[in-house]
This record gives sequence, C-alpha cells and structure tokens, in this order.
Amino acid sequence: MPPHPADFLADLRARGLLQQCTDEAALAAHLRTADLSAGGRRGYVGFDPTSDSLTIGNLVGIIQLARLQRAGHTPVAIMGGGTGFIGDPSGKTAERTLLSPEAIAHNVQRIRRIFDREGLLDFAPARANRAVLLDNYDWLGKLSYINVLRDVGKHFSVNMMIQKESVRERLHNRDQGISYTEFSYMILQAYDFLHLFDKHGVTLQMGGSDQFGNIVCGLDLIRRASTNPDRQGGSDADAAHAQAFGLTWPLVTKADGTKFGKTESGAVWLTADRTSPYAFYQFWLNAADADVIRYLRVFTFLTLDEIAALEASHAADPGKREAHRALARHMTELLHGPTERDHAEAAARALFTGDIAHLPLATLEEALASAPSSEHPRAHLEGTGLALVDLLAQTTLARSKSEARTLLSQNSISVNGHRAAADARVTTATLLHGKVIALRRGNKAWHITRWV
Repeated sequence: MPPHPADFLADLRARGLLQQCTDEAALAAHLRTADLSAGGRRGYVGFDPTSDSLTIGNLVGIIQLARLQRAGHTPVAIMGGGTGFIGDPSGKTAERTLLSPEAIAHNVQRIRRIFDREGLLDFAPARANRAVLLDNYDWLGKLSYINVLRDVGKHFSVNMMIQKESVRERLHNRDQGISYTEFSYMILQAYDFLHLFDKHGVTLQMGGSDQFGNIVCGLDLIRRASTNPDRQGGSDADAAHAQAFGLTWPLVTKADGTKFGKTESGAVWLTADRTSPYAFYQFWLNAADADVIRYLRVFTFLTLDEIAALEASHAADPGKREAHRALARHMTELLHGPTERDHAEAAARALFTGDIAHLPLATLEEALASAPSSEHPRAHLEGTGLALVDLLAQTTLARSKSEARTLLSQNSISVNGHRAAADARVTTATLLHGKVIALRRGNKAWHITRWV
C-alpha cells in the first residue's frame, strides 16, 4: 500500500534526499490536497542523452520519480532529445562536444528501455497515476529562434543569468569560457517546465542540487509568462492560483571523496550491455562500510525501519556484510530482475568458494571478466594433456616453472575450483563448457585459460 501523499517530502527528508525546496510548506499542502483518483500531482525529472545508456548517477532521479509514483502521484520522465542538441553546462569545466541529430535520436531510443523495467516506473494504462515518458524535442524542435527571443528570452535578465553558478565558473575560466549555445541552455530547460506546466499539468520539477538554478529559472518563467497579457496558448488556470515548485537532492558522493559510480573498469551503467548484472551486483556489494547505509536510504525502497535493522546488524558485526548483500540484492533485482539477481549471487558465491564448475558459461565469463586470461592451443590438451606446472608458467599466477612447482607443492593452486596435486595434468576433460580452464592461486588470484 503506497504511503499517504503528504509523506512524500517527509520520506525524502528522512532519507537525506531533500536539499533545497522552493517552498516546502506550500508543496506539502499541494501534494496533500491532490486528487489521487485522478493521478495526483505531476512531477518531472529530465535525463540528458549524451550516451546510449544512463549511468548509476542518473538512478537517483529515476528512483525519485518512482517514490513520487508510490506516493500516489504521476511521474513524468523527460528525455532530453531537444536540450541534448545544446548540452547542460552545469558541472562542466569545458564546452561539450555537440552530438549529431542521428546520435541523439539513437541515444534517446536506447535509454527508453531503462524506464520500462518492472519495479521502477509503472506505465500500466489502467493506473490513474501511470508514468509518462516524453521527449522534449517534440516541442523544442518546433520553436523558431525569433519567437523564442520574443516570447521567452525577454523574461530572462542577462545580469541574473551570469550569476548562475554553472555560468559564473565558466566565465572566470579564461581558457574555456562559455559559448552562447551553452549559455542559452537554461532558457530551454526553463521553457520545458513552462510547456509541461501548460500542456501536461506538471507542477513539480526535481533534480540534483546542481540543477537548482535551472529549476528556479523555470519557475520564474512560469510566473512571468502566466501574467503576460500578450501570451498565446497558455494555461486556463487563474494565474494567481498557478502553483509550481522545485526541489533538489544532494549529489551522491563517496565517503572517501572519490567519485560515486566510478570503478577501476569505468562508469557503472544501467543497461546490461554496458555493465553486466554481475558487475552491477558487485558494485553495490563492494560499497565501503561508511557508505552502505546511506546508499540503502538513497537508492532502495526498503522502509526506514528495515534499513535501521540492517544498520544495527552492520554495527554489531560488519564482517557478516548483511547490509551490503541486502543493497546488492535489492538494486540488482530492481534494474535487472530476480533471475539476473540470482545468477549474480550464485556467481559471487562461487567465486568466493572457488566452486565454479556448475556455473553457466555466460555467468562464469561475467564473474571472471576482470581476471587475467590467455589463449592456448587446444591440441595441447589431447591425449595425456599438459602438465599443470608447464601451464602455470604461461599465466599470471607463476613467473617460472620453479615458482609453479613451489605453489603446487604448497597446495596453493586450484583447477576449476578443485585443489591440484603436484603432478596434475590438464586434458580436454578438464575444460569447462568445452572452452575454458579456470586456475586460482590462493583464495583470490584467478587466471582464465581459453583453448582454441
């Protein structure tokens, strides 16, 4: 059963997800007086199609929309097919590389699949507050330059615009500066809010704290345009009663000061073709102790009582890693479904114990994707096969046959999860799935041999 709509803001605050709000008391009343049978209030978050997927940093915005829907209101996700032509300068120290129209359209289409995941947003037609997915190119692409200058630009003071943090920092950077193109981004985003307010009844814009200036611009444009007697095609609502709000959440950081969502292998993405479900699971499982409870509050739909119980368990025995496993399980199921979650868990257990022989080939490859590997002629496995001591010297596990003999005599080497004898040999019967042999030194150092 979803919480009462008045609890939406209280829940955000309790989770540390409410940093700025243009008028919290008025917004709370606005949400509380909504007619949930008609879909409640409408709130939106925008997503920039700079790539064909979204990173884990974008997940906060998707989760916020899902929380809004679970509170009885209508979430509106905006694909930046129009604003993507320009690029948001917020948080950027240099000019963006402009994407071609074809690349932007491709990225928008590919990102759409993220929002279709069960457990995130519900688009079911029978639901009064079913989620809405729009592309702002559909209205921004129809605007003429001269009309934007006349009907929108006149409401913006250049004095105000250059005081925005995203602009001010770039203006002070003599090497980079800021182009008129990126300088104009806030006008387009403000127009988005005005269009959504007028045409779709959206009264709330949400975003990360770096978006607060852009959100306020949108609110100012709504108020100024609502009182413009010459304006055409505006809302039928009485301007005096027109209400629109903005709120932001803190940008997610890691306790050690490094960037959230980055690993040694790069960014963590929300689609399996960019970051495998296993790697996604491992990202959450390997969260620092100092971060795990905060991530549970920010990203999961676990109740605050459930999180408090996990926090108590973690404080009592951090080594059990119950909070980490709960976080990894919840997030992987949310993004990739229960089957992929189970595969990721099985792979993690197998990698820990070394019992990998039962894993499907795809799961095995995922689990050991970051391990060193090498290719070898399959012919060497025919007949009596190849002495393991000779093979080890060709891998990253031993620098020489002498070291390989020592490791084998110490029972330090496992083949496909089983301890190897000093005189062990590998043959075609040793192959997993007819393709690979997985070697491990000790409990952590793996090397995958592929036989072709």
